Amino acid sequence: MKRVFRIQGEGKVKDIGLRGLVDYPAVDDLDPRVAVIQALIPLGLQAVGDLLQDEVTRLAGPRYARTGGQPGLVRWSAQGGSVYLLDQKLPVPVPRVRDLPRNQEVPLQTYQQLRAPRGEDLGLYRKLLLGLSCRDYEACAEALPAAFGLSPSTVSRRFIRASARKLRAFPERRLEQYDIVALVLDGKTFAADAMVIALGITLQGEKLLLGFVQTGTENETVCAAFLRELGERGLQIGQGLLCVIDGSKGLRKAVQTAFGTQAVVQRCQWHKRENVVAYLPKSQQATWRRKLQQAYERPSYPEAKGALLRLRSELRLLNESAVKSLDEGFEETLTLHRLGVFGALGTSLKTTNCLESINALVERRTGKITSWRTSDQKHRWLAAALLDIEPRLRRIRGHRALPLLRRALQREIRDQEGSADHRAA
Repeated sequence: MKRVFRIQGEGKVKDIGLRGLVDYPAVDDLDPRVAVIQALIPLGLQAVGDLLQDEVTRLAGPRYARTGGQPGLVRWSAQGGSVYLLDQKLPVPVPRVRDLPRNQEVPLQTYQQLRAPRGEDLGLYRKLLLGLSCRDYEACAEALPAAFGLSPSTVSRRFIRASARKLRAFPERRLEQYDIVALVLDGKTFAADAMVIALGITLQGEKLLLGFVQTGTENETVCAAFLRELGERGLQIGQGLLCVIDGSKGLRKAVQTAFGTQAVVQRCQWHKRENVVAYLPKSQQATWRRKLQQAYERPSYPEAKGALLRLRSELRLLNESAVKSLDEGFEETLTLHRLGVFGALGTSLKTTNCLESINALVERRTGKITSWRTSDQKHRWLAAALLDIEPRLRRIRGHRALPLLRRALQREIRDQEGSADHRAA
């Protein structure tokens, strides 16, 4: 089913095109896990992807490992595939396994099981998450051939149970197994609250959503407690951690409080640039935005710093307040330059954009809610959205340079600790 309908006003039907919803076939001889997912927790693409990846791991071994799978079988990219909802095909990415000695594709049994059509489960969880109103569900179901209607209260109860399970996954997920080299922190607004979200970047460049905390503002006390909780769950910072943050002073102090000298901060260059130009007349903002961007794009630390200092002298003649904004956290906007990895990792880590894009996907899933009544409601929807998004996150650009970042962080931390010992002496 590639299209779903939303009822508007007095019986008007709008095609909202929910492409990519995935549910599961009713096949008598399915693996018990598949059957349970079909009958009890239809969580869509995430569950399909997990099952397919489990079989790939059994056949070809863990990702990036040279052992653990069957001899001769290797991972072989991915291809487009489909599973059925009712009698309609839905697209789903299918990982591939290849038998190199025989030079042939190895079919995934799980995928074959999931391809048979079924006609009972409409995937309430994903439809609600992607924009179908609880109160409109029964009317919408009537617009679908062979579908069935449920009362709004029933739909709401089922969604609450499913999203509550997802919510529990955040505080229960242990982090010892992940080698995190960078941490991106940013807030997402829900009514009067800010939800500060933590995104981890592993040494292999994979993105992992570590959790979130609800706070009125990005203040030090709440955010520091949240970061310490990540440490209690197993986040390893002993080898150094790059923390990418916006211009929030509360977040900056929280990183210092929780991680001390083991964290090196990269201030978001986009936020810094926008904060500076906000002090200027609108007629000059585009020009200065371009100048600052060009300065930050210089490949080396001396070049970038020199260009910014020249702009600072020019800016001082125009607006002293803009100069003070530029000076605040000046060196931390050039951390990647100073570490010598800006050329390889600047696109991915010079700003908080990788988390901003996730926030945009969260907004697509939660933006239709106009009344946030309880904290539990906010937590359930945000947890559900983040865990639905996570399996489709790609590795960051320049991920092959992350070992260089790790070594540069260790040098930077040693230098900072040495300077601190010298001052103490």
